[in-house]
Amino acid sequence: MNCLIVDDNKMARTVLSHQIEDINFLKLVGECEDVMQATSILNAEKIDLLFLDIQMPKMSGMDFLRNVPNLPMVILISSRPEYALEAFEFNVIDYIIKPLKADRFLKAIMKAKDVYDNNTNQLPLEKEYFFFREKGVASKLKFEDIQYIQANGDYITIYSESQNYTIHSTMNAIEKELPSSKFLRVHRSYIIALDKIETVEDNSAYINKKNIPIGDKQKSSLMERINLL
Repeated sequence: MNCLIVDDNKMARTVLSHQIEDINFLKLVGECEDVMQATSILNAEKIDLLFLDIQMPKMSGMDFLRNVPNLPMVILISSRPEYALEAFEFNVIDYIIKPLKADRFLKAIMKAKDVYDNNTNQLPLEKEYFFFREKGVASKLKFEDIQYIQANGDYITIYSESQNYTIHSTMNAIEKELPSSKFLRVHRSYIIALDKIETVEDNSAYINKKNIPIGDKQKSSLMERINLL
């Protein structure tokens, strides 16, 4: 599970990150001092589990829960027990009182893993296509025809073998529609079809002679996925 820590206390983030490192099914994607930073990462990365503090500058963790829809699973970690009852109204996975203890942390993590595993097991078989709307017309596009997808402001452009399509959407939204077994987000602005890669050189992948940048954080994932000999 991809994790994100949001806490304005550096020591608290360090303690929590060490706890996460000890769990083999958790991967720490990033750490944030406030929810504004967290929003940027949530828009750019696939996050499964959010560790959220309550008392922070700019916006509290509770206000974040109230105002931001479609958040991933949330475990609240706070020194303030009085918010626990309200927190569970937002379907948080657990509410941990600071200071963080290993046994309490593990209990919360196992709750999150149960929810994650149940949701994963209930996923339908991967589709072979999806529909998108362009100029008022819903059109079908097969996954096997997609070469790569590029972000373009409030739009994305889908490059296929026959033609290109520019639609009003976000990278996060389109990423959820694509089968993870066939596609990988290699940059905040690019998703590529793994079987369409021709070559990989330094921090670039080439598809149909197009140079596609690879982010430093995504490069290791790409090299694992292409089964480099």
